[in-house]
Amino acid sequence: MRPGLILATLLLAAPAHADFKVCNHAGNAARVALGRYDGTAWLSEGWWTVAPRACTAVLTGKLVARYYYVYASDGGAGIWGGSRAFCVGNAKFQIIGRGNCAGRGYDKKSFFEVDTGNAPDWTQSLSD
Repeated sequence: MRPGLILATLLLAAPAHADFKVCNHAGNAARVALGRYDGTAWLSEGWWTVAPRACTAVLTGKLVARYYYVYASDGGAGIWGGSRAFCVGNAKFQIIGRGNCAGRGYDKKSFFEVDTGNAPDWTQSLSD
């Protein structure tokens, strides 16, 4: 086999890397938080900064749930939210549980639901 053909064969045989990615198609950087059920408890975590016209993996590895929840803000009028409440912190955070956010010193934000259809990886887009 020729060296170029061997390299191409190895690249094609490499396992795919599965992640939950967020791609920001908006004009401003977005701060992103993710909510999910890990099999035993609800949790929320963040913040990831996703630059304009860039993508960031917020979870790495094969996805294990069908539904994930996302909240994002560009710091101004741009907010991507929904109807599922999760707790968030001001700085980097990982919070177990969705209830009594204020009583535990956290803010409450409304996240939108993402149905991955049990896909092993997912890319979620944010746009203006």
